[in-house]
Amino acid sequence: MQKPKKIFLEAHNLKNMYSGFGQFNYWLIKSLINNAPELDFVLNAKSRKSLDVFEGKVDFQKYYALSRYPAFRIRQKFDLWHSMNQNTKIEPARKMPYVLTVHDVNFMEQGCNSKKDKKRKALIEDKIKRSDVIVFVSHHAKKSANTFFEIPENLPQPVIYNGNPVQKVAVTTTVQNKHAAHKKPFLFCIGQFRPGKNFHSLVGMLSQLKDYNLIIAGNSNTSYGEKVAQQIEKFGLKDRVFLTGKISESEKHFYLQNCEAFLFPSLYEGFGLPPIEAMTYGKPVFLANRTSLPEIGGDWAFYWNDFTPEAMAEVFELGMTAYRQNTEQFERELKTRAALFDWDNTAKQYLAVYDELLQKD
Repeated sequence: MQKPKKIFLEAHNLKNMYSGFGQFNYWLIKSLINNAPELDFVLNAKSRKSLDVFEGKVDFQKYYALSRYPAFRIRQKFDLWHSMNQNTKIEPARKMPYVLTVHDVNFMEQGCNSKKDKKRKALIEDKIKRSDVIVFVSHHAKKSANTFFEIPENLPQPVIYNGNPVQKVAVTTTVQNKHAAHKKPFLFCIGQFRPGKNFHSLVGMLSQLKDYNLIIAGNSNTSYGEKVAQQIEKFGLKDRVFLTGKISESEKHFYLQNCEAFLFPSLYEGFGLPPIEAMTYGKPVFLANRTSLPEIGGDWAFYWNDFTPEAMAEVFELGMTAYRQNTEQFERELKTRAALFDWDNTAKQYLAVYDELLQKD
């Protein structure tokens, strides 16, 4: 009887389960397991406990910080190695079929000026050289990577979209009561507080809109969070703009279910999961007309090209008018759009990539 193929998944970002990479790793691995029980998946992690979410269906490979350095790389032979994002420093010491997922190269689009950025560039260049297949999470990510890096024309470069992470979550009375103070209709946004997220532009926009509150979720305890707080103070909106900090899944679903609209003015996105989550609920979605977001939002989202307060408010008001005049169709189209992003379909496409390489090996 033939031994099961061993697939090594470099997925130590699972330690930050609710980060973007953490969510990608969790949902893809879960779907790979469900769709390919005949394969042995080996996960690199600091402890077995971090893999409990997979209910014993994966094997454990102990993560050691030293293995980031060439002399201490993992020497074990696997049938296939999948580096699940372009920034991981764990690499195999031996030659084997190698799949790389590239989520974005936003730092290159922003100039690649720092020493840290130059190290990241060299790391990705090394990964490209050892790759047998490079998977991109969006066509924008693929176009951007090919602009800034020399990728051989004969190297397979499929685009495989991420899935939709929204699951049915019961919103408890505790969550509802916790947020009952926000009586005014509210707009919602969520993400990491980094300059590229462009959250401060929403504060300026709200100064032009009198009928809404604004809730921005995410860890605002950063230098950029301070900038957003300064904008709130500048426009005198402390009683209308709420920075919640990190929130639970139940809280996130409460906001998604009850907001008037979802706002995402991010300037740099390799993919963009939050808009898909909002579309799942049929909510009007307002996005920056930048990078991958038009690709994700499709024809039924609304887009900002100009981020001045007046221009953003005008797009918002026109969009909300259009949505309210044809709510039923908008809800249907947005939910249909969100349903296109499915983790089972994503996993099956990755498995097809694995299978082709395993057949060659």
